[in-house]
Amino acid sequence: MLETLTRGFRTARDRLQGVRELTDESVAEALREVRLSLLEADVDLGIVRQFLDRVGDRCRGQQVRLRAKRGGKTARVTPGDHFTKACYEELVALMGTGDPIPRAGATRALMLVGLQGTGKTSTAAKLALHLKREGERPLLVAADVRRPAAREQLQVLGEQVGVEVFSQEGQDAPAICERAAAHARATGLHTVIIDTAGRLQIDQKLMLELEEIATRVRPELTLLVCDSMAGREAVNVARGFAERLSLDGLILTKLDGDARGGAALAIREATGVPVRYVTTGEASDRLELFRAEGLASRILGMGDVVGLMRDFEEVVDTEQAEKDARRLLRGRFSLEDFLTQLRTLQRMGPLRDLLEKVPFASDLMPEGSQVDEKQTRRIEAMILSMTPGERTGPEIIDTSRCRRIANGSGTKVQDVEDLLERFRVMRELLGRLGKGGGLPGLGKLFGGGGPDLPGIDPSALGLGGEMPSRHAARAMKAEGRRKQRKAKRRHMRRGGRR
Repeated sequence: MLETLTRGFRTARDRLQGVRELTDESVAEALREVRLSLLEADVDLGIVRQFLDRVGDRCRGQQVRLRAKRGGKTARVTPGDHFTKACYEELVALMGTGDPIPRAGATRALMLVGLQGTGKTSTAAKLALHLKREGERPLLVAADVRRPAAREQLQVLGEQVGVEVFSQEGQDAPAICERAAAHARATGLHTVIIDTAGRLQIDQKLMLELEEIATRVRPELTLLVCDSMAGREAVNVARGFAERLSLDGLILTKLDGDARGGAALAIREATGVPVRYVTTGEASDRLELFRAEGLASRILGMGDVVGLMRDFEEVVDTEQAEKDARRLLRGRFSLEDFLTQLRTLQRMGPLRDLLEKVPFASDLMPEGSQVDEKQTRRIEAMILSMTPGERTGPEIIDTSRCRRIANGSGTKVQDVEDLLERFRVMRELLGRLGKGGGLPGLGKLFGGGGPDLPGIDPSALGLGGEMPSRHAARAMKAEGRRKQRKAKRRHMRRGGRR
């Protein structure tokens, strides 16, 4: 998602490496890279020029403090950090804030409008599920009476999310919406979500129908659903609707399917209408509150910790997670625990989206690299092919056991050995982390010093930096084999093979 923008800002930041001050020449060179990425992302030229002017004004002629003291500690920053900060703040200002839909008091109506193919019907179901989780009782209204099977599609989606769907035969959409609102008031429902008809383009007939629905139902909010993959055309469509209807917000769909992201950046600036929500997948729960701070941070490659924690809290029992963390930091981390964490990640959404929310993860991945979603399923298959004893004590897994596990999971012996080696390094790292009392790099992320782990080479984890030499790699494997033989002998003394 938004790879084009991230690549441009990363290149601009790299241009400022080694620069001791922000001169007009160095700023202009960095802004040139940003300009190219914004235009490639299909952002309107006028908006690009305004953004670049604002960033340039913040950077040129500024005294850059390379050191700052806070709490007795000295933090070091670079001119590139100042440039990134200016870009971040201007991106947030460009995209605006995304206020959530307020809680319903009396029965109210929300009207979704947009062209065909923007994902309006599926967005209506996602919004209904979101409000349901907030404690409301929503009602979906099938007001698209022209598109074939539109009513049936909404009925299916309504069953999936457990929300009632109001549907009637006939071609009078305004009358159907009016009867749906009356039904909601009579039955004590909170929010009526109207899925209106769309067209291939804005026309007079469509607008007259939408205006008639608005007159009869008087919706509290009118939300425009836009396809973010349409780029600049999505901005033009939003302008067209804003000229005829009083829009209260925008919902950007398919944001995960667009590497450019020009609509996300420019649509609020072009229309004056705030983006309230974005959708990032086909699943019914893939509706997120639009947060300009989080998206700007992801564009700059700095992740989105707040968004990541929200995803985590939705799928994890916090009390159980704390118990697992304490056991993990005591070095009692088994492959069974690892499988549980893996399944938690799978429930949090696509792995690519999660990695984008991890701070600076994009800097550790080679340009153009793709996250293999199937890899998690292969790891799960390998762990499930192990016996309970092997999952608890993977040190007992020898070559013959590796062969059996590989055959059972449809993988190669080398795949199983790689998994065990990575798990061993991970467990050693976490064990030392628990003894050291700090998370490496966390302090640095928030401006502090941050402790380092003695005796651990981060590159051995495959997390960036230079890979270990062949000699070091052989030494690591030899040490792993020695521990494996020792654990096997201990296991045999306790009762033989499990």
